[in-house]
Amino acid sequence: MSRQIQEAYIVAATRTPVAKRNGLFRSVRPDDMLAHVLSSVVAKVPGLDAQEIGDVIVGCAMPEAEQGMNVARIGLLLAGLPDTVPGVTINRFCASGLQAVADAAARIRLGEADVMIAAGTESMSAMPQIMGNKVSLNPAIFAKHENIGIAFGMGLTAEMVAQQWKVSREDQDAFALQSNQRACAAIAAGYFRDEITPYHVRTHVPGEGGAVRVVERLADTDEGPRADASLEGLAKLKPVFAARGSVTAGNSSQMSDGAGAVLLMSEAALKRYGATPIARFVSYAVAGVPPQVMGIGPVEAIPRALKAGGVAPEAVDWIELNEAFAAQALAVMRQLSLDPAKVNPLGGAIALGHPLGATGAIRAATLMNAMRRDANLRYGMISMCIGTGMGAAGVFERV
Repeated sequence: MSRQIQEAYIVAATRTPVAKRNGLFRSVRPDDMLAHVLSSVVAKVPGLDAQEIGDVIVGCAMPEAEQGMNVARIGLLLAGLPDTVPGVTINRFCASGLQAVADAAARIRLGEADVMIAAGTESMSAMPQIMGNKVSLNPAIFAKHENIGIAFGMGLTAEMVAQQWKVSREDQDAFALQSNQRACAAIAAGYFRDEITPYHVRTHVPGEGGAVRVVERLADTDEGPRADASLEGLAKLKPVFAARGSVTAGNSSQMSDGAGAVLLMSEAALKRYGATPIARFVSYAVAGVPPQVMGIGPVEAIPRALKAGGVAPEAVDWIELNEAFAAQALAVMRQLSLDPAKVNPLGGAIALGHPLGATGAIRAATLMNAMRRDANLRYGMISMCIGTGMGAAGVFERV
């Protein structure tokens, strides 16, 4: 028996503030961050019967150590959700959080569930290095030239994108400065306030007489944006990944900690709970590119997602394009002729940070909040490049 495709709607989204690696959240576990946003997003729909949640899908790019052992299930139980609610952890590197949203929407669209939660969590403070606790690359990667790009560090792929698409150091630094300026302006205007669920950070420090003192601090603001950023300061930074390169710590995304969660419902569930939707899930696409230029991935994914949703490129009003590196973000924007005014109006990962697998869910919270705030927005999009050579893009329509 065939099923009729039904619509999936986002009714709530929230996130933690994003902290610098080894910064404000250095002592906070990623499963605790996840539990925090899960309980918070459920609380945004009064009267919701949590037993009705069909699944909790959580993106995590390094699902090991403190964020291993199916962190989705552990996080939802820590959040106090019923034992009957299942959870699954998925990994598509930097697109994991967005993939979680797409997978949750797909379950609703197919009629397999009426209520779903998509989320992402990542603590780069918990990981000893960017590649996780134990890296063991397949030796076959080095046997064929076309596979060597799999082993490239992300920074080196950014250098290759900068060279191939002719993105200058000056343009990268100017883009990085703009990211910080936009993020700082957004914080000053209070634009992130409604999407962030503050987190109480508890730290144990030595006290008098050998006693342990608990210090508690409320984290309610993103830690990364730099109000003192300048072109002069950025120009002084040395390349990190290539001796004669152009990619620096200043024009790259920040390594970060954070979590985000999105609650989705079918139309039937909306009526049952009297919930007001923010946006309709329109479409999602993933595409592959050569691993050595992984940053260009959105160039392939964005047109596919727009075509699948029947949305013209010029109809998209707001684009959350993850700034893994200024080089790749600029290359993508130029290749697709994206309007710079529509791309990351509140700043991007260079300023706000990039907690890998959580980023898609975090940026979904930012997009949903923008759609709540501005009735003139119709279509919004989230896109990012993905390690090993992929790109992803999701399209949403304000309702």
